[in-house]
Amino acid sequence: MTLRLGQLPDRTPVRMSLSVDPELASALSDYAEIYRQTYGAEEKPEALIPAMIESFLASDAGFKRARRALHSTASTET
Repeated sequence: MTLRLGQLPDRTPVRMSLSVDPELASALSDYAEIYRQTYGAEEKPEALIPAMIESFLASDAGFKRARRALHSTASTET
């Protein structure tokens, strides 16, 4: 049987940790507060960071081009 919707990709979260300097930690806390004021929903910076990174990567045209090239090169090497 064929469906229009393909099989969903693996959505298992991958746990990563990172350290940030105090100035960035403060900016992230401020962002979370502004987010709360804007949307009325309280979110910890840790919950917002993945969406922020995803948005940043999605808007970086140079990264998208280089990533396509990286994966097309990797697929031709195997």
